[in-house]
Amino acid sequence: MVKHPFNEGTKLAKIFTILSDTEWHCGKHELPGTQPAKAIQIIRQHGFQIENQTIFCKTCKDKTVHRRLLSIEPVAKSIARIQISSKLRKRILKYYKNREAITCRKMEPPQLEVDHRFPQVRWTTKEFFDPNMSDREIGNRFQLLTREHNLWKSRYCEHCKKTDERGTFIGINFFAQGGPKWDPNISVDEEKGCYGCFWFDPEKWRKAINKKIKKFK
Repeated sequence: MVKHPFNEGTKLAKIFTILSDTEWHCGKHELPGTQPAKAIQIIRQHGFQIENQTIFCKTCKDKTVHRRLLSIEPVAKSIARIQISSKLRKRILKYYKNREAITCRKMEPPQLEVDHRFPQVRWTTKEFFDPNMSDREIGNRFQLLTREHNLWKSRYCEHCKKTDERGTFIGINFFAQGGPKWDPNISVDEEKGCYGCFWFDPEKWRKAINKKIKKFK
């Protein structure tokens, strides 16, 4: 039995055990659950390195996302996020009036997740925040996303970290600041490298593109 930091019987433990042979595994039929991406993200947070690649699956008879663990030993220090308190979550929901960042729709609280604008995949230090932070800091650090959109963002951020190709939204190659590549003059763990990306701040991105449209008209 491979030793790992996850509780036996959990989805995390099952996925880690499957990947522990360091071979490619189809995310569609080999990994438990309909959305393994979140579990993969948590495993990475514990310092383990996992690769993604789209490969033809003989079982699914289609190209699917495959994953493999590069080593059963962690290659980086564990950087886990602090659980957001119910008090702070309520403040964030109130600040945004339960409005989801991508669709601009007002939704029920259980449908919304508090997302860190700066993706955890780029963190190099442990998270710290004051539960009594100002509204301004709430706006700067957090946004509200659905579970599906949060996972969607995570995939783009992981790809950006790996390739330096910044994420686009539905194929629109526009950035409110910067360009399609991560600025090589900005450290990989600096938040300003995300500025102008749709996924970092959809609202600022919309305002910038609408300004361009208005000017064109």
